[in-house]
Order: sequence, then structure tokens, then C-alpha cells
Amino acid sequence: MIQTFALWVSSVFLKLSSSIIPEGKSLSVCLPCPYYSGLMGTLRDLQFALQLKIEELRQRDALIDELELELDAKDDLIRRLQGELDRLRLSAPGASADGQQRASSLRVRRKALLTEPVTLEPKLVLQKPPISHSKSQESQRLIESALAENEFMKYLDRDQIRCLVDSAYPITLQQGVSVVQEGDNGTQAYIVEEGKLEASRASQRLHIIEPGMMFEELALIHNHTCSTTVTALVNSRLWVMEGQVFQRIMQRNGLAAITQSLHILRSVALLCVFPEDVLVKVSDSLEESHYSDGDYIIQNGNPGDKLYILSQGQVKVLEKHSAGEESMIVSVLTRGDCFGERGDDVRSMSALAAGDVTCLVIDREVFKKVTGGLDDARKNPSNKARSKADEDGSAFGETSLSSFQVLCNLGEGQYGHTQLVHLKSDSNCKFALKTIRKQVIQSPGQRERILAEKHILMDLQSLFIVRLHCTYKDAQCLYMLMEACEGGDLWNLLRERGSLEEDAVRFYAACVLEALSVLHAKDIVHRDLKPENVLLDQRGYAKLTGFGCAKKLGSLHRAWSFCGSVGYQPPEVILHQGHSLSADLWALGMLLYELLNGSPLFPGSERLKVYTASLKGIDELEFPKPISRTAAHLIKSLCRLNPSERLGQRNGVKDICKHMWFEGFDWEGLQKGTLTPPVIPNVPCVSDHGGSELLPETHTEAAPLDDSGWDVDF
Repeated sequence: MIQTFALWVSSVFLKLSSSIIPEGKSLSVCLPCPYYSGLMGTLRDLQFALQLKIEELRQRDALIDELELELDAKDDLIRRLQGELDRLRLSAPGASADGQQRASSLRVRRKALLTEPVTLEPKLVLQKPPISHSKSQESQRLIESALAENEFMKYLDRDQIRCLVDSAYPITLQQGVSVVQEGDNGTQAYIVEEGKLEASRASQRLHIIEPGMMFEELALIHNHTCSTTVTALVNSRLWVMEGQVFQRIMQRNGLAAITQSLHILRSVALLCVFPEDVLVKVSDSLEESHYSDGDYIIQNGNPGDKLYILSQGQVKVLEKHSAGEESMIVSVLTRGDCFGERGDDVRSMSALAAGDVTCLVIDREVFKKVTGGLDDARKNPSNKARSKADEDGSAFGETSLSSFQVLCNLGEGQYGHTQLVHLKSDSNCKFALKTIRKQVIQSPGQRERILAEKHILMDLQSLFIVRLHCTYKDAQCLYMLMEACEGGDLWNLLRERGSLEEDAVRFYAACVLEALSVLHAKDIVHRDLKPENVLLDQRGYAKLTGFGCAKKLGSLHRAWSFCGSVGYQPPEVILHQGHSLSADLWALGMLLYELLNGSPLFPGSERLKVYTASLKGIDELEFPKPISRTAAHLIKSLCRLNPSERLGQRNGVKDICKHMWFEGFDWEGLQKGTLTPPVIPNVPCVSDHGGSELLPETHTEAAPLDDSGWDVDF
């Protein structure tokens, strides 16, 4: 600013001089003495004023720098004091109930949700559309308007809204009748066409629901406990939408999109030889590009690093045989044609758009990775891991529950509890024993998930994944003997420190990436990445756990369950559109944000508001100061609304590791275990824990015997 002002004044002076002094003459010759003296005085005054202005601006800049430093220091102080305040609210014996409630809301362990879709058979979903109910055009417009104005439903596309409108059916309510009761299991959403209703909680009136308004929309996403009672104040008419029908509509829509992509890929001669699961992976890696008439898609002499599939329009292929010759049209490509497949280091021909053109583009290296050597990538690591797991299991083949002694309880879960145990024959050989009570495993879906978790963990071998050594069972419980990680989890670390330094977050993120690389190589999606599921071992290295929501993807490379923890679920999971490995990339971005900032990107206990915020995306959000620009760029790259655009979707976690935020990170040291972790846990010795015998009588409550045999493979 100062230099700019000085240059401006100098330029004015030069222009003034040149305008009044002829070329080759001096100022003293051209002007009378009194006039010359007056002009020189004016110039001296200007120079003095300029010096004063420069000094004033310099002092102002210095003050701004000083204030910015002071502001940064106060931001750090506020963050530290906020963390200390949260801890005091939780630990102070005289804290008020309100204060404790506010503090607990800041750092509460999140429970994962997992609901299976209505059906897992894609052909059945596509062949059997939802039942349609007739309605007048006026009713259709009312329902469409209510959906379009709803903060959550407005993110549906036109076809999804049309199907949902068709599926709605009418009910009538008499005055005084309640359509929803507080505490009920909510499975339906409603739109008011006529009448007036009142929403209340604990007999306290909350608000009035009038025609054109929608309520209980959370039931479309998943079953939930109704938080209000809704009663008709006058005779009313409502339109009802079933949650299961909504989920089927979304699943059908997603399957139709995949089917269309597969149809295009199967029409390509180069790709039709590949099986369906490979084509789905190719589809996930494609990027849609649009070109106008006359645009060069490929130009002679450019690097040949991409493969193109013509989705819409026509493309002219031009070739030049010798220098100086004009390019000649050698062929015209149409929908389904593939070009750029020769893989030359430098393009020997050009491709020109003839009219508007849409192409599906994939990087050549990604294409080779997805299609080439796929069997080796799929079979060899899996077999190696299985044989190693079998060897490890055989080492515990002669042990039983009576071989262990309990040291302490580590925590309670949805289906049971986890204890720290050690071998009686070797007190230094410690494990985490997870006990699952059969009596709480009622539905076939729950049983399938327990068995799937066991099989997935037994197939995984990584220094960055909590290891399952072996399993036991009796008539009452199932037991999983797992690697003991006594350093706590990142949730506890956040609770103690408020937030983490960037270098610490980088270390833990790298550990998680190592774990995800193993999972994704086996087509396993974790689906519940969060601080609670990242444990620290005695060295301070992070290990991924919490595989209750994990799933091995099938041939369509999609899962349709509603699962994960609130605030960490990507939009495609919330909307039941079908999700793939990229769901973990979104959750990784959310994890980075929470570790750096100390609180989730989407905080709050109202699920619908969190879901709606997630659907809006984060591209336009301004991140707080603790998050650097490079970290913010990485987080936003991981959390793109379109799953195919997320960093790591096309070329795996390798692309994330190459991001500038990880520049200079010692990946080799991490993999070898020579890198010093940011936090070294204080792990108590065996004698500090005490101990007790692990006997069936130690179960806190008697469980009925279960000899149905569903756990024969456990």
C-alpha cells in the first residue's frame, strides 16, 4: 500500500514536470525565479506530506499485524478455556444439571445406526415398482409443493419426487384423534391436505400444523422414536408416505442408474469381456466431461493418459500422416465407441467434437488398476491373510475361557461388554475379550451382522486394524478374543485436550488411511469411522476398530443399508441411494475436521437437522481458524457431494496420501513403526488392575440358553 502511494505521487510529479518543461531545458531556465521558488516550495511540501503519509501507513500496517497476532492468541486461549470448561462441567461435583447436560452434549459417545433395506435382490427391486395410488391433480401439486419446500425432501430429484407422490395414500382424522403418539415407533411421514393439527410434547403445545405442511419426515430415512404427539384439532385429511416405500424408491432409482451405466459399458468392445463387478468399478471411476462443437477432446502430440467412452454425440477422428499436411478425417465415432485406448505416450491423432458431445473419462492408470491383475489383487492378499489368520487361530486352539483371567472392564456395547484379560500362563499376554449375549441377538439381520463381523475381522491382517485372534461360544454367549489396545481412543483424547495439533491429526489420519487401504483392497467398506472407533495401542499408534457396520460389497459394488453414526454419514447413505467405498472417504473428512476443531462439523442432537446440513454439502462453508487452508482443502476434497468426485475414489487412498497436507510425512517410518507417535499412553501394569476368574457365573444377569444353532459358523 505504501509503495503504491509513493509511486503514484512520483508519477504525478513526473507528468507535471514534463508538461511545463520543454525537452532539453531545465526547470530554472524555463520558469521565472518567483514562480520557480513557489513551485519548489510546493514540491517540498508534497514530499514532506508524502513522508508523513508513508509513516502513517507504516504505523497502521504494524498495528494491524499486532492486532492479528493478538487475535490469534485470543482464539487459542478461547479454545483452551473452552476445553477446560467442558472438563470442569463434567467433573465438578457441584455442577448444575443444566451445565452437565450441556457439557455431555459436547462430547457424547455416538451409537451407530444400522437398518437393512427392504430387499437385497436388485432384479426384484427393478421389476416391482412401488404401488401407485390415484389422486387429483390438485392433490398432486399440494404434495409436490410440500416436498419441494421441506428442508430435507427438497434434495430429491424430479423422478424421485414423482414416485413418492404416486406412492402417497390418503387418511382422514376425526377431531381429537392423534395420528402420532410420543414414544411410538415412527415409520410414516405425513402431509396435511385439509384441516389443522397440533404438535405437543409432554402435554405442552409446540406448534400448529396446517395444510401444505409435512411432518415426521425422519421416518422416511429410518424408523425412529416419535418425539411429539400430533392431534387433529378439526376433522382433517392427510397424505401418508411409508418409510419402507421411500427406501425402495431410492434403491430402485440408484439401481436404475447403475444399470444404465453398465449398459453403456457393455456396449464398448474393449469392456464387454469384463465381468459385472469389474464394470461397476470402472463406472465408479468414470468422470463425465462435456464438449462443444469444434472442441478438441484429444489433440495430436498431447500425452495419452486418459481413456474416453462416447456417451452422447459424435466425434471426428483426425490423422496427419506427415509434417505440413492437413489433418484428414479417418473415422466418425458414435455412442458407445471408445477412443484413446492405444495408450501411446504421445497422441498420434486428434479427436474433435462434432456438435455437443458427452464423454465418460477414466485415467489410464486407474483403468489398468481396476481391470488388470484384478484376480491377483483380490485372491492373493486374501489367501495370505486367511492363512495367517488360520495360523494365529491355531495358536489359540488349545485355549478356552478358563485360560484367561479378567483384569478390568473396558466398556459396554449394544450387545454385551468388553473386558481386559490375560493368559493365566503369561500375565504379559493381554487381550480384549468381547462378550456378546445371545439373548439380545433376536432378528436374522442382527445374527448375520455378528457373523459377518467375525468373518471380516478374521480375514484382515494389518498393523493398523485391531486384530481378532479367535472366537469362543457357549450356550449363552459368543466371545471374540481381540488385540488389546490400552491407550484409549481418539474420543477420550479429544475429551481431555479439546482439539489436537495438526501434526498429531496428520499422524492419526495416516494410520487410518493405512487401515482403509487394506479394507478397500478387499472391497470392504467400514461405514462407522469416528473418533470412538480409532484406538491407541501401548505405543500410541492408532488402530481401526468397530466393524459392526462393515460390509463386503457384492458384484454391484453397492450397499443399501442405512448405517453409521449421525454427523458422519454421507448424503448417499442418508438418502438410501446406494453407497460404495467412497462412504468411508466422506467419514474420513468428518474425522479430520472433528480432530482439528474439537467438535463435529455437524453438531447437535436433532438428527433431521444434521441430515439436512449434510445434504447441503460443505463446499461453501468457512472453516474456523484452527484448521489450516491445506487441511480445509483436503477435507472438502474428501467430502464432495458426488461420491465419484471424492479424493481417493478413483485411485484409492494413494491419492489422499499424495495430498499437499501430507507433504513431508514419513510414510515408511509409519509402516515400519519407527515414527514417534504424538501421544505415548500411560498403560498400567498387570498388578494395577487386580483380577478375577473368568467364569460363566460372572455374567451380570442370567441369560437363557440358546441352542438354535444359528451360530454354528461362529
